[in-house]
Amino acid sequence: MPDGISLLQKTLLRAANLPSVERIITVTNREYFFMTSDEYSAADVVARHQFILEPVARNTAAAIAMAALSAIEQDLDAVMLVLPADHIIGPQSAFSDAVEKAIRLAESGHLVTFGIKPDGPETGYGYIECGDEIDPGSCDVARFVEKPQLEAASEYVASGRFLWNSGIFCFRAAEILDNLGRLAPGLYQAVSDCWMTRRAASPIADISRIDFEEEAFRKIPEISIDYAVMERAACVAVVPCEFEWSDIGSWDAMSRLHPADAAGNRTVGDILMRESRNCYVQSESRVVAAIGVEDLIVVDTADALLVMHRNRAQQVKELAQHLKLTDHHSYLQHVTINRPWGTFTVLEEGVGFKIKRIVVKPGASLSLQMHQHRSEHWVVVAGAAYVVNGSQELTVGLNESTFIPAGNKHRLSNRGMEDLAIIEVQSGPYLGEDDITRFTDDYGRI
Repeated sequence: MPDGISLLQKTLLRAANLPSVERIITVTNREYFFMTSDEYSAADVVARHQFILEPVARNTAAAIAMAALSAIEQDLDAVMLVLPADHIIGPQSAFSDAVEKAIRLAESGHLVTFGIKPDGPETGYGYIECGDEIDPGSCDVARFVEKPQLEAASEYVASGRFLWNSGIFCFRAAEILDNLGRLAPGLYQAVSDCWMTRRAASPIADISRIDFEEEAFRKIPEISIDYAVMERAACVAVVPCEFEWSDIGSWDAMSRLHPADAAGNRTVGDILMRESRNCYVQSESRVVAAIGVEDLIVVDTADALLVMHRNRAQQVKELAQHLKLTDHHSYLQHVTINRPWGTFTVLEEGVGFKIKRIVVKPGASLSLQMHQHRSEHWVVVAGAAYVVNGSQELTVGLNESTFIPAGNKHRLSNRGMEDLAIIEVQSGPYLGEDDITRFTDDYGRI
């Protein structure tokens, strides 16, 4: 984000700064736990945290159901506020006022959603039609409408009866579970069965973690809470919100966070624009030049290059789903991978070799491990490495190296106060990340 605070950190701060928050539950993929907890640590928020770690994505109904089951273990009357992690909201005072209204409705048995007053026809959002007033500042939901065509969206906005569906919810945990049991019994049963397989992972920095058996989790239907419950339940209310809101769920929305030049272009990175209008161009590293183009979104990352007309921004999700269904490598793994001890970046690979840059955080260690099929050559480029290499224990300093033959037990540690960086050259007939046998590990991954 332009201010240096990530959307995830903004969401955490938004929740933690509400009055009467007793616990924050984060539902995320298990692969993102260490990256997410690092962001939370950087935000320096004092709150009780719990992570619910999904082995695979199953949409919002499963995520909310798991969080509700966790909440009622602590308090049968717990009220939940559900916040997506990709929103920008302000000011906090207006958000807090809306939450207070929603809590009162939730305590009276309503399932509450937050509606945003539209400032124009938008085809990328769902809409909520307001029904009868419940009390000043809230009303019944007459109906939910999926993302409409432009003509219908214009009619909705002109009528004054419709709000954008923000995807923010508030309800008693027991109430949402009761509705899931009645309206989506198959999903509720699968979630309940999976909940019985839960296991508490070792806490990291006093943050509790719940994990699940992947086979049981995969049996949960993949469906949103909107389809499963909100569009079918009887007692649903909406709070029209006065706060500023932006769903950064598309690159078009992301582009609006950056200032435009005289031609309407918005850029991030080393970008050259010539005779181009109304474009958003972002690059993480390379120079990107655009000549004589209009209404394009161009995003260049280490993982992939995206080029599209800005009116097609909503179709990115379709492409991501296609990559997922085809098990494309770009969906399964990024160039830079987060690990509990730091990160590694694949710099280059080919037949029989792979080159990585490995960064180890101060005080962190990789597991004591062994590879059957590959050897590794480590060159220290920043800091100093404490290395276990077979029967040897040695310190490898800047510009020094060590060689790890296949079959040797080895471990890399950073005992310094700054990041340790090494270049690792792997060689061998098989270089997959699953060629690893762990013997000891600080992060419970054995």
